[in-house]
Amino acid sequence: MPEGLIVKALSGYYYVKDSEAAPGDTAIQCRARGIFRLKGKPPLVGDRVVYELTENGEGTVTELKPRTSELIRPQVANVNLAVLVFSVKEPDLSLNLLDKFLVHIENEGLEALICLTKMDLIEEDDAQTRQEVENARALYTSIGYEVLETSSPQGLGADRLRERLAGEISVFSGQSGVGKSSLLNAMFSDLDLLTSEISLRLGRGRHTTRHVELVDLGSGGYIADTPGFSQLDFIEMEIEELPGCFREFAALADGCKFRGCTHLHEPHCKVREALERGEIAESRYKHYKAFYQEMKDKKRRY
Repeated sequence: MPEGLIVKALSGYYYVKDSEAAPGDTAIQCRARGIFRLKGKPPLVGDRVVYELTENGEGTVTELKPRTSELIRPQVANVNLAVLVFSVKEPDLSLNLLDKFLVHIENEGLEALICLTKMDLIEEDDAQTRQEVENARALYTSIGYEVLETSSPQGLGADRLRERLAGEISVFSGQSGVGKSSLLNAMFSDLDLLTSEISLRLGRGRHTTRHVELVDLGSGGYIADTPGFSQLDFIEMEIEELPGCFREFAALADGCKFRGCTHLHEPHCKVREALERGEIAESRYKHYKAFYQEMKDKKRRY
């Protein structure tokens, strides 16, 4: 039976791109066997599947191939790369929210690319914002993340980003209104994704993306433009997993005196010693403590 990739799920239908299809070929509209829902494992966008054609030209998904990854929000399977899109202006860059996204991406075991958008909105005489962006770029590069500065109107960073996405299934995420759809439209003019103006009064964008859909880039890669989020929670994570989601902490944890060190109060903690020496950014440690407390508070409520 033929195999393919689910590129869209909408109103109970799954749209499967056959593995032998050319980039411009349309996906096949399929239903899924009821056994998947009975087992509590419905198909997701990004699933590689086996399907069979029906008499009316549609199809039925009969088998799900093993997943390499599964995101809960947004619900996408087999993602290799998470592109975290954060604007430097309108809205301003939030390192707290960026760190929260990175925690979730690290917990899922995905690669992360930090994409700083709207570089064109920084005025020439705005030295403070330029320095803040440079500091952020230097910080996350030193931790081991790839950081790319982009501008949709100017085309800045577009070629490099296109090269990075080739051969990958990537998910675009970030705060609402940061320009995800505009960036993708600038990179691939035939996408024509929805965009909307930002409400400066509220400091957030309208949720213009209605569903998750993989877009074939024609280079062996697919991207998912997903709804923006103004906040994330830690319900799906265990508090013991948090320290390992900070890369620079994980590299030091084996040297701590106590196994399972929280890096908050234990003696001979290598993370806090590195913090005192200035080898760990104060912003990262501050966010870590805030996330730890947030997780503790949520566990008490649930």
